[in-house]
Amino acid sequence: MDAPTRSLRPSPGQRALAEALARGEAVMGKAVQAVPSSIYIDTDRFEAEQARIFHRLPLLVAPSALIPAPNLAVAHDGYGTPLILSRDGQGEAHVLANVCRHRGTRLIDTDDEPTPASRIVCPYHAWTYRSDGQLIGLPRAECFPGMDKADHGLMPFRDYECGGLIWFSRDGNEDFAEIDMLCEDFDAFGIGGHHLYRRKTHDVAANWKLVIDAFLESYHVQRLHAQTIAPFFADGITVADMIGPHQRAAVGRSEYLAEIDRDDWAALRRAVTYTYQIFPNTIVIMSPDYINVLVVMPQSVGRCLVEDFMLIPERPETNEAEAHWRRSWDLLDGGTFAAEDFHAAALCHRGLTSGLLKEATLGTLEQGIAEFHARIEAAL
Repeated sequence: MDAPTRSLRPSPGQRALAEALARGEAVMGKAVQAVPSSIYIDTDRFEAEQARIFHRLPLLVAPSALIPAPNLAVAHDGYGTPLILSRDGQGEAHVLANVCRHRGTRLIDTDDEPTPASRIVCPYHAWTYRSDGQLIGLPRAECFPGMDKADHGLMPFRDYECGGLIWFSRDGNEDFAEIDMLCEDFDAFGIGGHHLYRRKTHDVAANWKLVIDAFLESYHVQRLHAQTIAPFFADGITVADMIGPHQRAAVGRSEYLAEIDRDDWAALRRAVTYTYQIFPNTIVIMSPDYINVLVVMPQSVGRCLVEDFMLIPERPETNEAEAHWRRSWDLLDGGTFAAEDFHAAALCHRGLTSGLLKEATLGTLEQGIAEFHARIEAAL
């Protein structure tokens, strides 16, 4: 079941990484490095990250496929701000405060599934909003003399939708220029046309950066994932580059790459798995026939939520197709991610909080982690 890639082509950067893999290159640092253990366990550091990174930079909310049709809305609380992610009657995405402008009542009280939202009605006093946040009705309007409904719509946040993904920012001055850099790559995968097969939020007892770290190095793959995905990958054969502040990496079969046309995107997708670390807190894994989007949302210095979205080319229409995608979901979400990557992050956090290790050591196959933390330091 291949992704619908026949009419798509790799971006220049994607092709360049495939060429590097075909030449047998591998990204490696030049020396052993270290990062202070305090960056993971210090409460003041966590608060600084919240203020200077998570309250200032664009943050990914969800794939566009979460709200695939007009007049749908879903609540989102992962970033500690009550949000509504909606799509209006014309299909435009919005990120709104999930707070009624009358008395502050929460409007949508579940974040499980998107709901029809041509009208969003407050459960307390029935103030009514359109899916774009505009106030369109309130009972006993004469009780609010002189009030202009146009001034009492739901509080909007700046949002941006491109490449099949939706971001928002709590900083009204954000221009999303560094997000726009990614759109050509994500359009090449056709993410905007994918179906959301399944999503799950994992509660991980670890600092958020430890989860990100797990996807920025290949050193652990043959060890940690020996019983799951290790047979699909060579040990430590990874190439990577940067798109602005974001990391792009690729792993693949160099012997197969040497035999195919690297402009044949369908063939290239079968040979290469691309992974993106969208700064600051998202991992996107482009497997040959499906995509996982992992959004890591800090809750405290030692706890984060990780929402896993699995996107597939089209809705399964047969029992065979459903069984195929279920196997892929079980392998990655429950097996590789939850039982291995997230568990390892939690074990790291427990060890670091002992105070016995002052620095974490990074080998030459863990250069991606060092670069990520350098960008964190720059943002602070």
